[in-house]
Amino acid sequence: MRTSIATVCLSGGLVDKLHACAAAGFDGVEIMDADLVAAVESPEEIRALCARLGLTIDLFQPLRDCEGVDDATFADNLRRARAKFEVMRRLGASMVLVCSNVGTATIADPEVAARQLGQLADAAAEYGISIAYEALAWGRFVDDYRDAWNIVERADRANLGVCLDSFHVLSRGHDPAGIEGIDPAKLFFLQLADAPSLDMDVLSWSRHHRLFPGEGQFDLTTFLSHVLCAGYTGPLSLEVFNDTFRQTDVTRTAAHAHRSLRWLYNSTVRANGQPDAQVAPPQPPHAVDFVEISGSDLSSVEQILDQLGFDFEGGHRTKAVRLWRAGEASIVLSEEPRAGEPHIEGIGFTVTDAQAAKRHAVSIGATPRFRRTRAGDAELPTVSAPDGTGIYWSSASTAESWVAEFEGGQTSEIDSLHGVIDHLNVALPWHEFDEAVLFNIGVLALDPGTSADLAGPYGLVRSQVMRTPDGSVRLAMNLAPPTAPLQPRHIAIRVDDVVAAAERARRSGLPSLPIPDNYYDDLHARFGLDDEFLHLLRELNLLYDRDANGSFLHFYTPTVGKVFFEIVERRGAYDGYGAASTPVRLVAQEDRRAG
Repeated sequence: MRTSIATVCLSGGLVDKLHACAAAGFDGVEIMDADLVAAVESPEEIRALCARLGLTIDLFQPLRDCEGVDDATFADNLRRARAKFEVMRRLGASMVLVCSNVGTATIADPEVAARQLGQLADAAAEYGISIAYEALAWGRFVDDYRDAWNIVERADRANLGVCLDSFHVLSRGHDPAGIEGIDPAKLFFLQLADAPSLDMDVLSWSRHHRLFPGEGQFDLTTFLSHVLCAGYTGPLSLEVFNDTFRQTDVTRTAAHAHRSLRWLYNSTVRANGQPDAQVAPPQPPHAVDFVEISGSDLSSVEQILDQLGFDFEGGHRTKAVRLWRAGEASIVLSEEPRAGEPHIEGIGFTVTDAQAAKRHAVSIGATPRFRRTRAGDAELPTVSAPDGTGIYWSSASTAESWVAEFEGGQTSEIDSLHGVIDHLNVALPWHEFDEAVLFNIGVLALDPGTSADLAGPYGLVRSQVMRTPDGSVRLAMNLAPPTAPLQPRHIAIRVDDVVAAAERARRSGLPSLPIPDNYYDDLHARFGLDDEFLHLLRELNLLYDRDANGSFLHFYTPTVGKVFFEIVERRGAYDGYGAASTPVRLVAQEDRRAG
């Protein structure tokens, strides 16, 4: 697989973009005409830089509004094209993208379009240049890849072929199966982009909301399968117009982009029964093995765990690390002098093959992470998530892997909390959200659920749950408005009796997050709860939700640093997260923070 990327995907100037593409591992680039025009470097200097960086210039783009016009307009278009062909000669680029006409097309005749594209191809041939013709989804007369192929066939020039763009095909709902009917020798170039499902005009959708593969709702695996089965052998290239990516760090975004291509290619070859010997299959997690909280002073976190009913399982025999457990829920506390406020530092998962999980992660661009161990310590293959969180894998049960490394515990079977980690809620800044979605899909093999917009004190919060099909692992990702402070992250522990857990916590002196009376008045109006049950909820600051499948009760602890805990009980087959209560929780936490 050869990888390429359009420079329009990235922020910064052309030179910075090229360095970032090379550092990310791309083989080539599509250089946008606008990027070159704005560069102070000459085409010759850009050509030399690409050579030094090991990047091929796979495509120069674009030429617009060329075909389907009157003869006088076409003559001027041909003049304009020759000027660009001369620039391409200096740049060392041998293929140009020609988009179907959207602005000046006046003649809806494929014969005219074919004749003019043929003349354009003849002019390009004088410079050793090939033309890849692309049907834009909003083209005036040509908006379907099959029409573009028909015109290319009619023109019948050796240096004229088609460019396929997943966005232009899938956004219009066109069937990509027809790609397999195109002459493979005429499949000149492939551009890939994902996108969310949006009800808006296709031009705005394309220009502002494209995503990297794996982050949207397009079935790119099937699309790419058709392209490869058709015999395409060129680079897999990304063309993603997105306002966020053009504002984020260019090096990080390029690495993110390359990871998305690796994930898509791996997924596609596996879906077609053609496993790549260099790629290990993903390892879906069976459960959350542990959550690691780090900080320079974790005494307040330990107090909360003790008040909740967690058992202290001891300190690590060689490190400044302590273990607290509540049944199957394990919290590892790592106290380092310069670790700052308490925060979630790492997440451990149990999988069938831990080493294979890491090999798969690294194969699609995850960064390996060093973990200091001593003789006798369990081996936990580790990588870093894009936000720096450590991801650990274990193939052994918790009792058989790393728990034995902790000594001096004081486990009590009386009045202890027993539970399992139900879900993790991870808040992300606006510019890291899509990258995290891709990481959770590609590396952790989690499936994206539906997203919801929830009201918060600073605007709408977008919530996206990533999970295994059976719900054994759930990551709820929250995206707050760009100007809002980043929310703390939290760990939700599922128990069989949340009322008993809340009463125990209260007896131990743990204050739960205070919930306003208005919330309980609203519960009464929504669900018609009896007075006794409603009084119990109010007294214990319990939140409540119900649907056709069951109900959900939960409460929150105070926030310490950047982390807090939630204790939940799922009754019946309830599978949600109490979304209707989230705005109340966000406002209550903001009131506590501001106070």
